[in-house]
Amino acid sequence: MPMFKYKARGPHGDAIDGTIEANSTDTAAVRLTESGLTPVDIQPYVKQVSVVSNLNLLLLPKIESTDLIQFSRQMHSMLRAGIPIFRAVEGLAETTGNVKLKNTLHEVMKTLEAGRTLSEALGQHPHVFSGFYISLVRVGETAGKLQEIFKQLAFYLERDHATRAKIKSAMRYPSFVLAALAIALSVMSIFVIPAFNTLFASFGASLPLPTRILMVVSEFMVAYWPALLIALTSVAYGIRSYINTEAGRYRWEKLILKLPLVGSVIYKASLARFSHLFAMAINSGVPLVTALTVVGKALNNSYLEERLLGMRTGVQQGKSLSLTATHSNIFDPLVLQMLTVGEETGTTSELLAEVADYYDREVDYATDSLSAAIEPILTIVIGGFLLIMAMGIFLPMWDLATVALN
Repeated sequence: MPMFKYKARGPHGDAIDGTIEANSTDTAAVRLTESGLTPVDIQPYVKQVSVVSNLNLLLLPKIESTDLIQFSRQMHSMLRAGIPIFRAVEGLAETTGNVKLKNTLHEVMKTLEAGRTLSEALGQHPHVFSGFYISLVRVGETAGKLQEIFKQLAFYLERDHATRAKIKSAMRYPSFVLAALAIALSVMSIFVIPAFNTLFASFGASLPLPTRILMVVSEFMVAYWPALLIALTSVAYGIRSYINTEAGRYRWEKLILKLPLVGSVIYKASLARFSHLFAMAINSGVPLVTALTVVGKALNNSYLEERLLGMRTGVQQGKSLSLTATHSNIFDPLVLQMLTVGEETGTTSELLAEVADYYDREVDYATDSLSAAIEPILTIVIGGFLLIMAMGIFLPMWDLATVALN
């Protein structure tokens, strides 16, 4: 997403400048306004980085979610102990083991020394701190609840990290098996089957249909494997390039929610994440319109983000949250019911927190069910592969052995 450099006025008329990530200058202006700032000038921002700097960044270990969890938890502890913000960041910069995070925190210290707020300093590094993270820090500064905000952020990041780890764990085994199967098939087709082809040809016997099919596939792969490799690489690159476009990313992220087996897990995990973030934002005093904006971006799914921005537009037009949620067509009846009851009783954040806990349990159950459902499918695939190989290779060998004995 493009970056824009802005100049704005704060609530008290103070001059503020920085960078913001948005689809366009209009979107950037809306986001600044929702954050309580008055935009003065917004221009596309291109950060100038030398080749040496780029190489150094590639060699450094990336900042993991566990690093941000530890940073948030330690910031909460230090601020609760009464340590000033600058000294807290300085202490964490010296003790963190991640070199890239250390460099980022040193840059944050420079911004703080220039008289900027912590949220503005973190906002200079959108690839490390998400828009939702920065927005909540800004709310904590305004409400004087910064230490509590860091506690909530640490809790949310821990839950989100656990959910992602469970989904990756469920997909790791089938991915490994399918990759091994593809490698085995390639080795068999290029090296093993041609050897049997020479053996069968020396006898001049009539070969069964499965064997002839294997021979044709093997000959094709041996003759054209460079072209096949180039074609597969080109297709993979083309798909990846398309997904990196705005339209491609939207369609792909909409599609993954509907994939068999995996889609339901990702969908429930997204609902859990929305419920956690939205409840946290409302409970922290974030305005409803701003909460929908930052939560939509934090879901990392352009399809869901577009739907939440549609809800934001409906709320701005005076419609109720539950009505706009119904029209978005992304929530199941449980969430819609909780939103309706929450609006009527003024307990939206509490009910959404319960919904989030419910979906966390559903994600745990779904990931366990995913592993159980994938195992028999893999067994059938592997069994079919072995059956084809057995019929293609061993049937003619049995026939040849019968002929030799007679």
